Amino acid sequence: MSQRLIDRNPDLKRLRDEGFDVEVRKSYLLLKDVPYVDANRTVRRGILASELSLSGDLTIPPATHVIHFAGEFPCDAGGKPIEGLRHASATQDLGCGVVSQHTFSSKPQAGYEDFYEKMTTYAAILSAPAHKIDPTALATTYPAIQADSDEGVFVYVDTATSRAGIAGLTFKLENQRIAIVGAGGTGSYVLDLVAKTPVPEIHLFDADVFSQHNAFRAPGAASVEDLQRQALKVEYLHEQYSRMHRHIVAHPCRVTASNCSDLDGMTCVFLCIDDSPAKRPIIAHLEREGIPFVDVGLGVQIVDDQILGIVRVTTSTPAQRQHVHEKGRISFVGSATNEYTRNIQIADLNALNATLAVIKWKKLCGFYADLDREHHCLYTIDGNHMTNEDRPCPPT
Repeated sequence: MSQRLIDRNPDLKRLRDEGFDVEVRKSYLLLKDVPYVDANRTVRRGILASELSLSGDLTIPPATHVIHFAGEFPCDAGGKPIEGLRHASATQDLGCGVVSQHTFSSKPQAGYEDFYEKMTTYAAILSAPAHKIDPTALATTYPAIQADSDEGVFVYVDTATSRAGIAGLTFKLENQRIAIVGAGGTGSYVLDLVAKTPVPEIHLFDADVFSQHNAFRAPGAASVEDLQRQALKVEYLHEQYSRMHRHIVAHPCRVTASNCSDLDGMTCVFLCIDDSPAKRPIIAHLEREGIPFVDVGLGVQIVDDQILGIVRVTTSTPAQRQHVHEKGRISFVGSATNEYTRNIQIADLNALNATLAVIKWKKLCGFYADLDREHHCLYTIDGNHMTNEDRPCPPT
């Protein structure tokens, strides 16, 4: 309930977004890890605790300007008590896991407008002397914030979205069910990006083992122990990304004509497999079911001891399908000449391929502007040249 309450109240949310370690426990708002100076001129940390004034689940102006403090009585940089704060000194169990030793009183003429003003005022008074002694002693500690267990897809709170002011846009991704077919280099980077969005479900399909060469073209840094376990790719990635996103589903299998129905109900499918012939039955099924998909590909070759190539992102939606077949945008024929099958040191191309694919998906969701509405994008390494083609015909 703590994080939901903070999310619903701009004054509490602002405290959290600005890096303060805030928590709601029972009827108290806690601001933790506040630096202050003790009588020996030592910088210490304490907790400010304010009675929380609510109307339902919305904050109202603080009913009292008095605040509790768990810690020694604060002093100025010279070790002299800040008498202007003193209200009372007595040990008091607040009943929320915090024992207060002192209460402070610093009342503005008009009272405190909200809890942001109240908590930051007291934090500034306590931390200013500490900052003089130790410039790194700040009340803004940007702690890791665990999300409420019964709410949301994230294990910890997405503070980046709120800090950027794009929560309204991010909501556009909340009704998506995503499948990633192929959890290799590009597929694992697609997961890395999609796992940072509030999509309710992410399904991973792959039957291969996460081997040592995979570690060099996947996000993160696998340990030796990870490689020695010889876990399947979907199992390894599920383990890694479930630390952040609660609803990642691992499917330890290849998608074939016999199990394409496992993709039914998805709002978008990322095809990240090298086996071109294997794509045919998958794409046919997605087209029949009206499911959008984004197919990725790398075409690279070594010429004069340098790598040349193209990064491809081909999108197919109910509004634009024909380019896949009529223009041959996606090959269904295998190739033995692609250096990609041998060269593993191209994580940057995998990451770029995945990034372009995820950006396109977000365009389909209305998150990014998509005036051009291209369904086929090519990035040429030599020259940094980008080509956009295959736009849906405007409705008549």
